[in-house]
Amino acid sequence: MALRQALVRAVVARSQNRAYSSRISSTLYSNRLYEPDYLDSMKPKYPLYETLNFTIKGYDFPVLESYQKLIYNVADSMDLDIVDAYAHPPQKLTVQKFKPSSSVIDSEYKLTVYERTVQIDNVLAPLYPVLLRTLQAGLPEGVTLNVTEHTSEQEESRYVPDRDLKELKQQLDEMGGPTKSKK
Repeated sequence: MALRQALVRAVVARSQNRAYSSRISSTLYSNRLYEPDYLDSMKPKYPLYETLNFTIKGYDFPVLESYQKLIYNVADSMDLDIVDAYAHPPQKLTVQKFKPSSSVIDSEYKLTVYERTVQIDNVLAPLYPVLLRTLQAGLPEGVTLNVTEHTSEQEESRYVPDRDLKELKQQLDEMGGPTKSKK
C-alpha cells in the first residue's frame, strides 16, 4: 500500500513538473526571445492592400480625364504611392432603335466608351475606406468607378494589338508557316 501511494505521488509530481516546464517554454516562445526587435519595427502597423486598380469608364472624354486627375490628386494628397495611370483603347458601340413592331431602323447612335486606370500601391487598410468614400463623393454623373486588385490580365488588356503584325502572321501561316533553317 505504501508503495502504491509513493508511485501515485511520483506520477503527480512529474505531471506538475511538466505543466510548469511547458508554461515556461510557452512564455519564452510567446515573447519571441530569439528574434531581434527590429523585425517588429519593420512590419506595418496596419495591413496593406497590394496594388489596386481604380478603373473608371464613361462616355464623355473630358469628364473622364478630369475625374482621373481628381483621383490622382486625392491619392497624392493622402501620400499614397501612385504606380501608374493609363488609358485603355476606346470601345466603339453602335445602338440601333427600331420602329415599333417592325425591322425598320428609327435611329442609330454611335457611342464611344472611354476607360482609364489609376494604379495605387500599398494602401493602408484604415486609409482605403476614406479614399473610396472621397472618390465616390466626387464621382461625376455617367462615370462608373471599379476598384480591383491588379492582375496580369488587366496588364495585357491595356495594350492595343498591332493589326498589321497580325495580318502578316496570318499570311505567313497561309504560306506554310515560318521555315526553320539549320546552321
